[in-house]
Amino acid sequence: MSIKVLQVGLGPIGTAVVRQLISRTGLSVVGAIDIDPEKVGRDLGDICGASRLGIKVSNDLVGTIGAGRPDIAVMCTSSSLKRALPQFEVVLGHKLPIVSTTEELAYPAASHVIETNRLDQLARAAGVAVLGTGVNPGFAMDALPIALTGVCETLESIRVDRIQDARIRRLPFQKKIGAGLTLEEFSQRAGDGSVRHVGLAESIAMIADSFGWRLDKVTDEIQPKLADVAVSSEYLTVEPGLVSGIVQEGRGYRNGEVLITLHMEAYLGAPESYDAVHIFGNPPLIMRIAGGIHGDIATASIVVNSIPRVCQATPGLRTMRDMVLPGYYGG
Repeated sequence: MSIKVLQVGLGPIGTAVVRQLISRTGLSVVGAIDIDPEKVGRDLGDICGASRLGIKVSNDLVGTIGAGRPDIAVMCTSSSLKRALPQFEVVLGHKLPIVSTTEELAYPAASHVIETNRLDQLARAAGVAVLGTGVNPGFAMDALPIALTGVCETLESIRVDRIQDARIRRLPFQKKIGAGLTLEEFSQRAGDGSVRHVGLAESIAMIADSFGWRLDKVTDEIQPKLADVAVSSEYLTVEPGLVSGIVQEGRGYRNGEVLITLHMEAYLGAPESYDAVHIFGNPPLIMRIAGGIHGDIATASIVVNSIPRVCQATPGLRTMRDMVLPGYYGG
């Protein structure tokens, strides 16, 4: 029997989720929500670059839930948990489980206590699960390194490096890392939080709690990466001297010692993309994924592959730390 999915949010990740849903056995789309007036009323297939699906995009969340009677909602809207919370409340009011790409939902207990408690109570009352996931946070810099330590006798510290040539990423991601900005513009937007990767603090908290480490301090520092030569993506060109992306590093400390380091570089023209995990313990482990994990493909994929798990999960707010890790789902 097919799992009926409501898709909320039709940006690049939301549309990528829909394309996977319509190509997979055992999953079907029964409704789609977006607030963009240029998308509302159009056929979902037209929005997603697929054949016509006979599903009109709506901005009426309640009406679409009633008409489509979905089994689960996939929510790809805001990085901010506070901004997304009202929509979560509506969906949980209809007793629907949720998989979301909201980065702050990946491990929110440390920094969003009120919202965490609210969502957990609503989900338990509805008898459904809520999961925030993605490639990062959700897998590359938290769930994956946690899983690798399962073979360790002792563990001293951990470092994860994620290096990406952002030319292959979607336009919103390139904007989020400040590509094309001047140094002054970058400084201003980094200061107000509109330019940065969201999720390093959440990943550090997930890792530390998984190992039973009580951290004294968590830092999350960001620096601009400047273009030496002109570099172009499908969407924009960065001239020499302008910002091509970010170098961002999160650290978790205990007694002045760095136990967790999450280092991320995402900029247009990076000479090499890769993901690497260094486990300092017994046995010491180094895992390197040449070419890196493609962020956009992987985010949509882990969302889709998590759908069956979330439908069956224990009610409440779940994380990738306490979920059974999803594998490919083919119906």
